[in-house]
Amino acid sequence: MGPLGFLTGVVLGSAASIALVLAMVVVIFAVTVGGQPALGREYPDLLASAGLFGMLAAVAAAAFLGVQRGRSWRWLAQGAMWLALALIGWYYWP
Repeated sequence: MGPLGFLTGVVLGSAASIALVLAMVVVIFAVTVGGQPALGREYPDLLASAGLFGMLAAVAAAAFLGVQRGRSWRWLAQGAMWLALALIGWYYWP
C-alpha cells in the first residue's frame, strides 16, 4: 500500500467511524425527542452531519478501492473525496 492508499484509508476509517457514531446519536435522539423539545431543534443539524459524513465515507471507500485496485477512475474518486472533505470543512467553518 502506497502513501495515497494509506491516507485514503485514514480518511475512510475516520469518516466511517464518525458517521456510525452520529447514526447512533440519531437513534437516541429519535427515541428521546418526545420528552425533550430542545433535542428536536438539534435534530435537523444532526441529520445533516450524519449525512455528510456518511457521504464522505462512501466516496472515500470508492477512492480507496480505486487506488488499491489500480482502476482508471481512481483519480476521479480521489478528487471527489477531497472535494467532499473540503465541503465538510466549509460547512463547519465558523
